[in-house]
Amino acid sequence: MIILDTDVLTFHLLGHPRVLQRRREAHDEVVITLISRIETLQGRFATLLKAADGEQLLRGQHRLDKLELDLRPFRVLPVTDHVASEFDRLRANKGLRKIGRADLLIATIALTHVATLVTRNVKDFRLVPGLTIENWLD
Repeated sequence: MIILDTDVLTFHLLGHPRVLQRRREAHDEVVITLISRIETLQGRFATLLKAADGEQLLRGQHRLDKLELDLRPFRVLPVTDHVASEFDRLRANKGLRKIGRADLLIATIALTHVATLVTRNVKDFRLVPGLTIENWLD
């Protein structure tokens, strides 16, 4: 199983040729986490909430609708009991305090599924023991 981190998911949605090619070549299922889904949608929700007029509101709704359609092909891995207990274990590791909460949650989901995490943020994710990472961009 291959999990796209939020940064790589964004490049995928923008049609980045290298990311699209690597996805086509992948032999394993390519999925996303609930955390990446939330992070991706948050920006669209903010656009709607900050709209200054009806035109911006409609444009924001259109962009949200398109994003929802673009995310449909991806299976979304949720937070489970196993993920929650692994997250607690990782948070106790003082060496991982530099990693943001969202990234640690994504890493935890990847570890519990014994999946490869595809990210551009190699610097932070390499700190997570046992996590397999790849960078499809650089």
